[in-house]
Amino acid sequence: MEKKLNIVLVHGAWGDGSHWRHVIPQLHAKGYRVTAVQNPLTSLADDVERTRQLVAQQDGPTLLVGHSYGGMVITGAGHEPNVVGLVYVAAFAPDEGETPGQLFGLRAAPRGAASIRPDKNGFLWIERGEFHQNFCQDLNEEEGLVMALTQKPIAARCFDDKSGAPAWKVKPSWYQVSANDHMIPPETEAWFAERMNAKKTITLDAGHASMASHPHEILALIEEAARAVS
Repeated sequence: MEKKLNIVLVHGAWGDGSHWRHVIPQLHAKGYRVTAVQNPLTSLADDVERTRQLVAQQDGPTLLVGHSYGGMVITGAGHEPNVVGLVYVAAFAPDEGETPGQLFGLRAAPRGAASIRPDKNGFLWIERGEFHQNFCQDLNEEEGLVMALTQKPIAARCFDDKSGAPAWKVKPSWYQVSANDHMIPPETEAWFAERMNAKKTITLDAGHASMASHPHEILALIEEAARAVS
């Protein structure tokens, strides 16, 4: 039996590996060796290193999939020799020297930006009562509540951390745009995809948490990328 690709899933800010819960069982059932990283969200360097270590542990070719801020992470960690491709899911795709804060500033602040609150320890949260309507409005109330109450804050410094040389310039990449994203402007996402010359770009009628609300479409994009690099 042919050994299938390793797939490492990278969460973004205000979440963890469980945000991929609707995608993981389907990939696993198809025979892929799936791992979801749990990043500390303490600095871009910390998150890239945690992901890089996990990728280095994989036996054989590996596809990296990043959501949101996770796109910053896979852009750096994607330089590992066994990474054969990158999939960006409503994600930042920075060039060298760019920061999330700078990329947010390319257009008017998205609606969800007004719901971000700092705490006294230097971390950022999304206001609980506004999480569902801004982060995952196309999920049901129960799923939105769970995401809101289990959110993992991100260090404010991450928005000023500069990206290194981008792996998307040297590795084949795919991109998914969320047309109803309230956390990253859809126009900025489309610009990322165009700039990287993505092998394929799909646009979904989705909010920011598209891997949770449109898992079948995200699965199809991941599988298409996996077939292309296998």
